Amino acid sequence: MRTRTTTAAALAVLALALTACGGQEEPPAGDDGGSRSAGIGAEDQDKARGAAGLPPEPSTTARYRFLEALDAIDRRISEPGTDEQAVSRGLDQCGSIKASPDDRDRLIRQTLERFALPTGLPDINTPKTGGKILDAVHEHLCPDF
Repeated sequence: MRTRTTTAAALAVLALALTACGGQEEPPAGDDGGSRSAGIGAEDQDKARGAAGLPPEPSTTARYRFLEALDAIDRRISEPGTDEQAVSRGLDQCGSIKASPDDRDRLIRQTLERFALPTGLPDINTPKTGGKILDAVHEHLCPDF
């Protein structure tokens, strides 16, 4: 399981690094596309995410609804400035859902660990809260898993 998460994280870092290295948005006229190797297209990113057991990048609407769902559970789960981190953790949890869809107790424990509730928010570190977060992840970030 850790290998899958590590692979996904490595792919994400690689995609960001390669995108940041690209000096131009579009290749010059007449370019055959060879200069695009510095960046990874959205389709290739989605393929890499799929190979790592993760869903495609969520739409703006899906991200917003996921963050709203977390706020409805407890606003401290995704405090201002941590939205991207919450979405990233949710996407990682999607990989766990795909790997063990029938082991809800394990998924709840992983969700609590992934969202750092045991150390950061011990008063809401409960299976009930973990289940609510897990359901929000599944509904908004990876409904097809």
